Amino acid sequence: MSAAGETYRVTPRGPLDAVVEVPGSKSIANRALVCAALAEGLSVLNRVPDGDDTEAMLECLTVFGVHAERCFDSVRVVGGRERLLPGPLLLPVRLAGTTSRFVTALAALGPGPYTIDGEPPLRRRPMAPLHDALAALGVVVETGGVPGHLPVTVRGPLAVSDGTAEIALPGDVSSQYLTALMLIGPYVPHGLRLALTSPLVSRPYVQMTAAVMAAFGVPDVEVGEQRVEVPAGRYEPCVYEIEPDASSASYPLAAAAICGGKVRVPGLGSSSLQGDAAFVDVLAEMGCQVVREAGGTSVAREAGVALHGIDIDMVAMSDLVPTLAAVAVFAAEPVRVRGVGFIRAKESDRLGTLCSELQRAGIDAVDHSDGLTVRPSRPHGAVLATHHDHRLAMAFALVGLGLSDESMGPVEVNDPGVVTKSWPGFWAMLETL
Repeated sequence: MSAAGETYRVTPRGPLDAVVEVPGSKSIANRALVCAALAEGLSVLNRVPDGDDTEAMLECLTVFGVHAERCFDSVRVVGGRERLLPGPLLLPVRLAGTTSRFVTALAALGPGPYTIDGEPPLRRRPMAPLHDALAALGVVVETGGVPGHLPVTVRGPLAVSDGTAEIALPGDVSSQYLTALMLIGPYVPHGLRLALTSPLVSRPYVQMTAAVMAAFGVPDVEVGEQRVEVPAGRYEPCVYEIEPDASSASYPLAAAAICGGKVRVPGLGSSSLQGDAAFVDVLAEMGCQVVREAGGTSVAREAGVALHGIDIDMVAMSDLVPTLAAVAVFAAEPVRVRGVGFIRAKESDRLGTLCSELQRAGIDAVDHSDGLTVRPSRPHGAVLATHHDHRLAMAFALVGLGLSDESMGPVEVNDPGVVTKSWPGFWAMLETL
């Protein structure tokens, strides 16, 4: 493979035989960083990823006044709520949706004022449910542009009456709103109850949040069907090991499904906290051989074994819809994905733009209101735009790996640098397969 200018040309590959190290989970890392920032004393976080989202979080914590020092993939955090400096302060969240929401909630615990702002694409992403929830807790929330979007200025402190504070919040939008509020919940004087006004669509991420909070000394968070209960408490410093990122692991594991052969990801064990670790079960349903054990996960597809079509609700692993769409390109039968209409509000419209770009490569991809369908096609080379979305870039690389007829031309991925959001070393990894 070779990179030229602003595109990355992907060379097709035959059967694979690879062991791939993936970075630590950015979802877990950002949750752990907030807990460590509030815990009184020294915490050490190991296997902290180096993607833009995590670096944005570390920068914001430093602006807040928290000591956060990186040494390779370990970060030492000296935290405590009293370290949050008075404002005015500007918290630059770059393009990081997760960071922006967690930092906005964290700002409610300090004296403020704090202005949270990001780059133009992030300003278009919705934040209103979180802003409204913080306002209901007595926090002053002032938008600097379009209501419910960044930039926003937050002035604490929380002002709640006696008894557990209760906030109504929809469960069928981003779980990041729920997580942001859960993370600050122990510091609400009598605890926090989040009443869900609609079904919870990303339960694994909410359960992940509860597990990280437990590791930092708040073990009694209850995640129910209609509410989430967070007790009052305080985080305790600790040494915390971040497991490999299951979302990132989906790409090399999917490459084995597409190209044949075998790929193993060490460290992503059978007890993973991440819902996305179950993606390999989807690959098994499509005909791959999957082994999940304590020390890692592997996916293999033998020569001559075709990939089957499936009809699947992806609500519990919505970030991996582009990955599955790339695998579906090479299936012998149609693949229908359901339950993920809400991913149109991610870094891109992950249904509309995904389908339109796949169509550029001759792929029969149909955008539905709640998902998509990919039918058997004969894909050809094309220049595919990433629309500022790291997950589209990595999924399109998988499509390029699977093109077996060189006369059809290569897949070229535009704006390849967008992968730095979650996996700066992605293209180097692809070179090693």
